[in-house]
Amino acid sequence: MSVALRGNWNYPTTVWAGPGRIAELAAACAAAGIHRPLLVTDEGLAAAPMIKSALAALKDAALFSAVRGNPAARHVEAGLKAYRDGRRDGVVAFGGGSALDAGKVVAFMSGQTRPLWDFEDVGDWWTRADPEGIAPVVAVPTTAGTGSEVGRAGVILNEETHQKKIIFHPKMMPRIVILDAELTVGLPPAVTAATGIDAFVHCFEAYCAPGYHPLADGIALEGMRLIHRHLARAVADGRDIEARAQMLTAAAMGATAFQKGLGGVHAIAHPVGSWFNTHHGLTNAVILPYVMNHNRHAIADKTAVIARILDLPQGGFEGFRAWVLALRRDLGIPHSLAAIGVNADQAGVIGREAAADPSAGGNPIPVDAAALERIFRAAVAGTLEAIPAA
Repeated sequence: MSVALRGNWNYPTTVWAGPGRIAELAAACAAAGIHRPLLVTDEGLAAAPMIKSALAALKDAALFSAVRGNPAARHVEAGLKAYRDGRRDGVVAFGGGSALDAGKVVAFMSGQTRPLWDFEDVGDWWTRADPEGIAPVVAVPTTAGTGSEVGRAGVILNEETHQKKIIFHPKMMPRIVILDAELTVGLPPAVTAATGIDAFVHCFEAYCAPGYHPLADGIALEGMRLIHRHLARAVADGRDIEARAQMLTAAAMGATAFQKGLGGVHAIAHPVGSWFNTHHGLTNAVILPYVMNHNRHAIADKTAVIARILDLPQGGFEGFRAWVLALRRDLGIPHSLAAIGVNADQAGVIGREAAADPSAGGNPIPVDAAALERIFRAAVAGTLEAIPAA
């Protein structure tokens, strides 16, 4: 194992990185002040050896695994009941983005008296929370995509309105993160590809978001470089530990960078996931070039920089877009939303909800419901050139 794959980082939080470091889970819980943890994971991982090993390593731990993709309020409520009934004092959020988001929100809500939706990421609503009622979290990602392990929010579905809501508080950030590439070895190639491009979209949208934030920009550029070098390797050989470790790093970098902002890709992907129950990373991967095309004049200078950083054979926006399209094709990402079961019947609703999504505010050019509906329709049909350049 390369010594270069190990390190202890403190930005944005404490990260223990390196293959095999899941063996330090009990120490991480102790350092975070957690003695009676609720281990939150998803249904698909509940019986996995890694979960059984984690529970065996933790004294007085309990398992909550009633979490599915696109976690909903009912999943949080069930987890919260398990947490309170068991008199837990912290959460180990273990799994993909859904489990991490659900686990963080359970920990956040554990000591709150107001309803969940009172803490949506709107204005200063986060100040409504009692910070003393937020339990500590240790996060263990098993996919390299969302970067939720280093995030201060959780995306939760309101099933009554079919809307994904971002629940935010600065203290929702996990105390310690364990980035162990060995936990991602069993991830299938298709999921590796979709989550990997999700991480790329995080870096890309953060870099292109308006505003002055050179720290985020630098992290985003390096994240894209790592993904360019290692994603195809991780898809081709799931046991390539170096590629897996670098992808975990890049995913965490993407979520660190998008503190600056996201954009139209996420603004559309959130309602699409709510209405059609699509995989978030795959949805982002499909939508990406359509939003790029819409923003092309506003991002031309930045895509030229990215093309140079990635050392692409062709520069500028056209060279970068050509690489994105080739990467998607090579990794088996469908070209249209229709190919993943999405239709345009709710196009007007998707456009309106995308415009209301907080991510829309980070788009490089202002976008309204009509523009976002046009992008969505083009992504459904797979007609890239049909989107008018802004």
